[in-house]
Amino acid sequence: MMSGLLRGAAAGAAGTTALNTVTYADMAWRGRPASDVPQSVVERLSEAAGRPVPNGDGRRGNRLAGLGALSGIAVGTGVGAALGALRAAGVRMPVWAGGALAGALAMAATDAPVARLGVSDPRSWSAGDWISDAVPHLVYGLVAYALLDALDR
Repeated sequence: MMSGLLRGAAAGAAGTTALNTVTYADMAWRGRPASDVPQSVVERLSEAAGRPVPNGDGRRGNRLAGLGALSGIAVGTGVGAALGALRAAGVRMPVWAGGALAGALAMAATDAPVARLGVSDPRSWSAGDWISDAVPHLVYGLVAYALLDALDR
């Protein structure tokens, strides 16, 4: 099981790199700004935990941006580890199905807190917003699951 978790974490890290690559390429192509959603989620979570991010030196925004990016890496690696554990337990799917499921899980793991914390309401998103969110997560899932599949051989 430990081997499955480690393989999955590595696959999740590779998937996260692919997701970030697609996201940054989209930003460069369309000239769109970075999303402030990750740092808003971190801000709300830290306040709810009673541990707000400090601002003593006026760098709170930078800290939130860094923590937001790190939280995305943690989610991607964690979802990958869960997928690795499932594979170690014998759950096997074709890469296209496992990749789609992995992408959906990663997307749910990021969008559910966004909605629950009131940072954004996915019900109000445009088709373009959904595509900008779904495509990188699908790429994440395909890369992560394909790597897991390759590591099993």
